[in-house]
Amino acid sequence: MIIIKSPPEIEAMRRAGALVGRFFEEVKSLVRPGSTTFDLEQLAEEFVARHGVRGAFKGYLGYPANLCTSINEEVVHGIPSRSRILREGDVVSIDFGVVKEGYFGDAAKTFPVGKTPESSLKLMRVTEAALEKAIEASREGNRIGDISAAVQETAESAGFSVVRDFVGHGIGRMLHEEPQVPNYGVRGTGPKLGEGMVLAIEPMVNEGGYPVEVLPDGWTVVTRDRKRSAHFEHTIAVTENGTTILSLP
Repeated sequence: MIIIKSPPEIEAMRRAGALVGRFFEEVKSLVRPGSTTFDLEQLAEEFVARHGVRGAFKGYLGYPANLCTSINEEVVHGIPSRSRILREGDVVSIDFGVVKEGYFGDAAKTFPVGKTPESSLKLMRVTEAALEKAIEASREGNRIGDISAAVQETAESAGFSVVRDFVGHGIGRMLHEEPQVPNYGVRGTGPKLGEGMVLAIEPMVNEGGYPVEVLPDGWTVVTRDRKRSAHFEHTIAVTENGTTILSLP
Protein backbone atom coordinates (compact mmCIF):
# COMPACT_ATOMS: atom_id res chain seq x y z
CA MET A 1 0.00 0.00 0.00
CA ILE A 2 1.32 3.44 -0.94
CA ILE A 3 1.14 5.79 2.06
CA ILE A 4 0.09 9.32 1.10
CA LYS A 5 1.60 12.12 3.19
CA SER A 6 -0.23 15.26 4.29
CA PRO A 7 1.34 18.72 3.76
CA PRO A 8 2.45 18.86 7.45
CA GLU A 9 4.07 15.44 7.08
CA ILE A 10 5.89 16.56 3.96
CA GLU A 11 7.17 19.62 5.83
CA ALA A 12 8.45 17.33 8.59
CA MET A 13 10.19 15.24 5.95
CA ARG A 14 11.67 18.41 4.48
CA ARG A 15 13.25 19.17 7.86
CA ALA A 16 14.72 15.67 8.00
CA GLY A 17 15.91 15.91 4.43
CA ALA A 18 17.48 19.32 4.97
CA LEU A 19 19.72 17.81 7.64
CA VAL A 20 20.79 15.09 5.22
CA GLY A 21 21.61 17.73 2.64
CA ARG A 22 23.59 19.68 5.23
CA PHE A 23 25.64 16.59 6.05
CA PHE A 24 26.76 16.30 2.44
CA GLU A 25 27.94 19.91 2.55
CA GLU A 26 30.08 19.03 5.57
CA VAL A 27 31.44 15.65 4.51
CA LYS A 28 32.81 16.75 1.14
CA SER A 29 35.81 18.39 2.83
CA LEU A 30 36.86 14.95 4.15
CA VAL A 31 36.71 13.30 0.73
CA ARG A 32 40.39 13.52 -0.13
CA PRO A 33 43.33 11.16 -0.60
CA GLY A 34 44.46 9.69 2.72
CA SER A 35 41.09 9.85 4.47
CA THR A 36 39.50 6.59 5.51
CA THR A 37 35.85 5.72 5.19
CA PHE A 38 35.86 5.46 8.98
CA ASP A 39 36.77 9.18 9.09
CA LEU A 40 33.56 9.84 7.16
CA GLU A 41 31.61 7.61 9.54
CA GLN A 42 33.00 9.44 12.57
CA LEU A 43 31.73 12.72 11.13
CA ALA A 44 28.30 11.14 10.62
CA GLU A 45 28.24 9.88 14.21
CA GLU A 46 29.12 13.34 15.49
CA PHE A 47 26.61 14.97 13.13
CA VAL A 48 23.59 12.98 14.32
CA ALA A 49 24.56 13.59 17.96
CA ARG A 50 25.00 17.32 17.34
CA HIS A 51 21.54 17.62 15.77
CA GLY A 52 19.72 15.33 18.19
CA VAL A 53 18.54 12.91 15.52
CA ARG A 54 19.01 9.24 14.82
CA GLY A 55 20.96 7.76 11.94
CA ALA A 56 18.58 5.99 9.56
CA PHE A 57 20.86 3.08 8.71
CA LYS A 58 22.70 2.13 11.90
CA GLY A 59 21.05 -1.01 13.27
CA TYR A 60 18.67 -1.30 10.31
CA LEU A 61 18.44 -5.04 9.60
CA GLY A 62 21.72 -5.28 11.52
CA TYR A 63 23.70 -2.77 9.45
CA PRO A 64 26.62 -1.56 11.62
CA ALA A 65 27.14 2.08 10.58
CA ASN A 66 25.52 5.46 9.91
CA LEU A 67 26.94 5.65 6.40
CA CYS A 68 27.24 3.43 3.39
CA THR A 69 30.61 4.22 1.76
CA SER A 70 31.11 2.45 -1.56
CA ILE A 71 34.39 2.85 -3.45
CA ASN A 72 34.92 2.35 -7.20
CA GLU A 73 33.34 -1.02 -8.15
CA GLU A 74 31.27 -1.05 -4.95
CA VAL A 75 27.72 -0.09 -5.89
CA VAL A 76 25.99 0.32 -2.50
CA HIS A 77 26.16 -0.73 1.16
CA GLY A 78 29.92 -0.51 1.58
CA ILE A 79 30.73 -0.60 5.32
CA PRO A 80 33.02 2.17 6.67
CA SER A 81 36.36 0.87 7.89
CA ARG A 82 39.65 2.19 9.26
CA SER A 83 41.41 0.07 6.65
CA ARG A 84 39.59 1.55 3.63
CA ILE A 85 41.77 4.46 2.57
CA LEU A 86 40.62 6.86 -0.14
CA ARG A 87 43.22 7.10 -2.89
CA GLU A 88 43.87 9.58 -5.68
CA GLY A 89 41.57 8.79 -8.60
CA ASP A 90 38.96 6.86 -6.61
CA VAL A 91 35.26 7.61 -6.59
CA VAL A 92 33.29 7.11 -3.39
CA SER A 93 29.52 6.91 -3.10
CA ILE A 94 28.16 8.06 0.26
CA ASP A 95 24.61 7.18 1.32
CA PHE A 96 23.23 8.83 4.46
CA GLY A 97 19.88 9.18 6.20
CA VAL A 98 18.39 10.45 9.44
CA VAL A 99 15.21 10.08 11.43
CA LYS A 100 13.82 13.39 12.71
CA GLU A 101 10.42 13.87 14.32
CA GLY A 102 9.61 10.28 13.35
CA TYR A 103 10.26 10.77 9.63
CA PHE A 104 13.12 9.58 7.46
CA GLY A 105 15.35 11.62 5.17
CA ASP A 106 17.63 9.82 2.68
CA ALA A 107 20.10 10.86 -0.01
CA ALA A 108 23.31 9.73 -1.71
CA LYS A 109 26.08 11.32 -3.72
CA THR A 110 29.23 10.11 -5.47
CA PHE A 111 32.39 12.16 -5.01
CA PRO A 112 35.69 12.17 -6.90
CA VAL A 113 38.81 11.69 -4.77
CA GLY A 114 41.51 14.07 -5.93
CA LYS A 115 42.32 13.98 -9.65
CA THR A 116 39.90 11.42 -11.07
CA PRO A 117 39.89 9.92 -14.60
CA GLU A 118 37.60 11.61 -17.10
CA SER A 119 35.78 8.31 -17.64
CA SER A 120 34.76 8.30 -13.98
CA LEU A 121 33.77 11.97 -14.05
CA LYS A 122 31.54 11.21 -17.04
CA LEU A 123 29.97 8.31 -15.15
CA MET A 124 29.15 10.63 -12.24
CA ARG A 125 27.80 13.37 -14.52
CA VAL A 126 25.52 10.95 -16.33
CA THR A 127 24.26 9.38 -13.09
CA GLU A 128 23.44 12.78 -11.64
CA ALA A 129 21.75 13.76 -14.91
CA ALA A 130 19.70 10.55 -14.73
CA LEU A 131 18.51 11.59 -11.27
CA GLU A 132 17.58 15.04 -12.56
CA LYS A 133 15.60 13.53 -15.46
CA ALA A 134 13.87 11.15 -13.05
CA ILE A 135 12.86 14.03 -10.80
CA GLU A 136 11.47 15.91 -13.82
CA ALA A 137 9.34 12.83 -14.60
CA SER A 138 8.04 12.65 -11.02
CA ARG A 139 4.96 14.75 -11.55
CA GLU A 140 1.33 14.14 -10.76
CA GLY A 141 -0.39 11.99 -13.37
CA ASN A 142 2.78 10.28 -14.55
CA ARG A 143 3.63 6.73 -13.52
CA ILE A 144 6.54 5.04 -11.79
CA GLY A 145 7.57 3.63 -15.17
CA ASP A 146 8.15 7.18 -16.43
CA ILE A 147 10.70 7.73 -13.65
CA SER A 148 12.35 4.38 -14.32
CA ALA A 149 12.54 4.94 -18.06
CA ALA A 150 14.05 8.40 -17.59
CA VAL A 151 16.94 6.88 -15.63
CA GLN A 152 17.46 4.01 -18.03
CA GLU A 153 17.33 6.16 -21.16
CA THR A 154 19.79 8.70 -19.77
CA ALA A 155 22.29 6.07 -18.62
CA GLU A 156 22.11 3.74 -21.59
CA SER A 157 22.26 6.52 -24.17
CA ALA A 158 25.66 7.44 -22.68
CA GLY A 159 26.91 3.85 -22.94
CA PHE A 160 26.38 2.86 -19.31
CA SER A 161 24.07 0.35 -17.62
CA VAL A 162 21.66 0.59 -14.69
CA VAL A 163 21.62 -1.74 -11.69
CA ARG A 164 18.50 -3.89 -11.64
CA ASP A 165 18.82 -5.74 -8.34
CA PHE A 166 18.46 -2.63 -6.15
CA VAL A 167 15.83 0.08 -6.52
CA GLY A 168 14.49 3.32 -5.14
CA HIS A 169 11.48 3.31 -2.85
CA GLY A 170 8.74 5.13 -1.05
CA ILE A 171 9.78 6.69 2.25
CA GLY A 172 8.10 8.24 5.27
CA ARG A 173 7.82 6.91 8.81
CA MET A 174 9.64 3.85 7.47
CA LEU A 175 12.87 3.90 5.50
CA HIS A 176 11.48 1.61 2.81
CA GLU A 177 7.83 1.90 1.83
CA GLU A 178 5.84 1.12 -1.30
CA PRO A 179 6.20 1.68 -4.17
CA GLN A 180 9.49 0.35 -5.46
CA VAL A 181 11.14 2.69 -7.97
CA PRO A 182 13.33 0.68 -10.37
CA ASN A 183 15.99 2.39 -12.47
CA TYR A 184 14.76 0.66 -15.63
CA GLY A 185 11.27 0.34 -17.04
CA VAL A 186 8.63 1.31 -19.56
CA ARG A 187 6.91 4.67 -19.72
CA GLY A 188 3.22 4.67 -18.88
CA THR A 189 3.42 1.62 -16.61
CA GLY A 190 3.33 1.11 -12.86
CA PRO A 191 1.51 3.01 -10.10
CA LYS A 192 0.24 6.49 -10.95
CA LEU A 193 1.92 9.39 -9.18
CA GLY A 194 -0.36 11.50 -7.05
CA GLU A 195 -0.18 14.41 -4.65
CA GLY A 196 1.32 13.38 -1.32
CA MET A 197 3.56 10.61 -2.62
CA VAL A 198 7.13 10.78 -1.30
CA LEU A 199 9.87 8.81 -3.04
CA ALA A 200 13.58 8.17 -2.66
CA ILE A 201 14.84 8.06 -6.24
CA GLU A 202 18.34 6.63 -6.55
CA PRO A 203 19.99 5.84 -9.87
CA MET A 204 22.86 3.34 -9.59
CA VAL A 205 24.77 3.39 -12.86
CA ASN A 206 27.66 1.14 -13.92
CA GLU A 207 30.54 1.67 -16.33
CA GLY A 208 30.19 -1.91 -17.53
CA GLY A 209 27.37 -4.43 -17.28
CA TYR A 210 24.49 -4.27 -14.83
CA PRO A 211 24.99 -7.61 -12.96
CA VAL A 212 26.09 -7.23 -9.35
CA GLU A 213 26.98 -9.52 -6.46
CA VAL A 214 27.20 -9.27 -2.68
CA LEU A 215 30.58 -9.72 -0.98
CA PRO A 216 31.07 -12.20 1.89
CA ASP A 217 30.44 -9.43 4.48
CA GLY A 218 26.78 -9.82 3.55
CA TRP A 219 26.35 -6.13 2.73
CA THR A 220 28.76 -4.70 0.16
CA VAL A 221 27.35 -4.87 -3.37
CA VAL A 222 29.91 -4.81 -6.22
CA THR A 223 29.71 -4.89 -9.99
CA ARG A 224 30.28 -8.42 -11.23
CA ASP A 225 32.79 -7.20 -13.84
CA ARG A 226 34.47 -4.98 -11.20
CA LYS A 227 34.00 -1.84 -13.29
CA ARG A 228 33.10 1.37 -11.51
CA SER A 229 29.66 2.46 -10.35
CA ALA A 230 28.07 5.75 -9.27
CA HIS A 231 25.04 6.44 -7.06
CA PHE A 232 22.99 9.62 -6.62
CA GLU A 233 19.77 9.90 -4.61
CA HIS A 234 17.24 12.51 -3.51
CA THR A 235 14.03 12.28 -1.52
CA ILE A 236 11.24 14.03 -3.43
CA ALA A 237 7.56 14.79 -2.86
CA VAL A 238 4.74 15.16 -5.37
CA THR A 239 2.75 18.22 -4.27
CA GLU A 240 0.00 20.47 -5.59
CA ASN A 241 2.74 22.91 -6.62
CA GLY A 242 4.76 20.30 -8.50
CA THR A 243 7.68 18.11 -7.52
CA THR A 244 9.86 19.31 -4.65
CA ILE A 245 13.22 17.94 -3.54
CA LEU A 246 13.19 17.37 0.22
CA SER A 247 16.86 16.42 0.73
CA LEU A 248 18.48 19.78 -0.01
CA PRO A 249 20.38 21.67 2.73
